[in-house]
Amino acid sequence: MMDDLILLHGALGHPGYFDWYVGQLSSFFNVHTPAFAGHAQTAFPSSPLTIGIYTEQLRAYCEANRLQKVHLFGYSMGGYVALAYAAQYPDQVKSVLTLATKLEWSPDVAAKEVAMLQPDVVAQKVPRFVAALADTHGPAQWKGLMTAVSGMLEHLGAHPELTDEVLQTIQTRVQLMVGDRDNMVTVAETYRAAGKIRNAGLAVLPDTVHPFEKMDRELLLLLMMRFFNKEKI
Repeated sequence: MMDDLILLHGALGHPGYFDWYVGQLSSFFNVHTPAFAGHAQTAFPSSPLTIGIYTEQLRAYCEANRLQKVHLFGYSMGGYVALAYAAQYPDQVKSVLTLATKLEWSPDVAAKEVAMLQPDVVAQKVPRFVAALADTHGPAQWKGLMTAVSGMLEHLGAHPELTDEVLQTIQTRVQLMVGDRDNMVTVAETYRAAGKIRNAGLAVLPDTVHPFEKMDRELLLLLMMRFFNKEKI
């Protein structure tokens, strides 16, 4: 019986990012690619977006699909949710692999990120990006999603879910990965976070920036297979 592997996308992302990986991984795992609420034209929750809401959404997804002891891969925000889930539900997680996940948050850090998520400004400066957002999340929904994500980041800056104390409680096997050219997540902060988790490793991907669609797919697949499924390499 194959293990279950859940791939979690980042903020403003969508499960379609993982299509190629699903094709490669499906011979070894039951692969799941849920969409976070408000993304990919799904409904928004009744409450403002928070990491806590997405962690609960992941719990509900696992319960609805009768998934136990899952492997989790999370890109960016998805990695943050994966670690929060592992901290809250340790008996339900076999391992966690993250990529480009920012783990050091403060009001100043959040303000810097939110400043780059002003819908009208983004529409003027990067219209191609906005066209992609509208196609993925809906022409009438992408602005609301961007605003909601901004609110989530502000909340995260003021109330980080993954404090040092929480990271120290995580018992499952973890590997944190970051690109050496990531302009949002530093190698230093990822190294510090890995040092707080008892069973965590660190991988720095060469010549790698933040956007998921610019990742070296073959390299990332190899790292995923080695981490989740060493016996089949």
